[in-house]
Amino acid sequence: MVFTLGVCAYAEDFSKQNALLLSSSGYKDTGYLTHALPWIKDFVKQNKLEGKRIAFVPYAGVRKTYNEYESQVKTALKSINVNIVSIHKGNAKDEINKADAIFVGGGNTFELVHQMYNNDIMDLIQERVRAGIPYIGWSAGSNVAGATMQTTNDMPIVEPESFETLNIFPYQINPHFISGKPVGHNGESREERLEEFLIVNKDSTIYALPEGVALLINGDKVKVLGMDKKAPLLKMQYQKEVEKISIGSEFKIN
Repeated sequence: MVFTLGVCAYAEDFSKQNALLLSSSGYKDTGYLTHALPWIKDFVKQNKLEGKRIAFVPYAGVRKTYNEYESQVKTALKSINVNIVSIHKGNAKDEINKADAIFVGGGNTFELVHQMYNNDIMDLIQERVRAGIPYIGWSAGSNVAGATMQTTNDMPIVEPESFETLNIFPYQINPHFISGKPVGHNGESREERLEEFLIVNKDSTIYALPEGVALLINGDKVKVLGMDKKAPLLKMQYQKEVEKISIGSEFKIN
């Protein structure tokens, strides 16, 4: 992969990509993936995935086994007619190659990226998505769809081979975005943390996804989905005012 910190080093072809990137697996007090079911159902229908084989990447799960994670996702998506198979049940590369779509779950982004490199599937997934294989990610699974994982919120519990990720969405992604500081909190706010990244990486662009927000990618077009119009997508750049991108709006990857 030849790209750096959200800035493409060469013109890449995004024309065949289809992806749904969710900020999180839940919204407020809804159940696991419940808020996103209508979006996932539409995505499955639009991409003709009914009855098809889905390669599930469980590597971000740390506090549960891969079998438990696979079962959790199958239960959450039981109303959708897809065949979910976790890639840990076979050779990871073979499972990715024979899948009709790829789903990547949330958890710890460092462990997810570490295992994706260990199992040699980072470039493979990127290639398959570039060729038109549909992709759904949530939380860490959305983080890795960006240019790098460097705007994750997670603790570095392992050291991955590289911070470079799938570049499906060729900018930085910050899921679970929460503005401001809780009362009594004396550490940095999320805005301050992301500002630090931009000070060091001045040419990068960050898209911050509040809870309940998702990006629907079709080729080079992106539509902003969301549960609350008062919680829009945020676009952040070095020494520029934060841009609020309203729910339902569209923009292009350029």
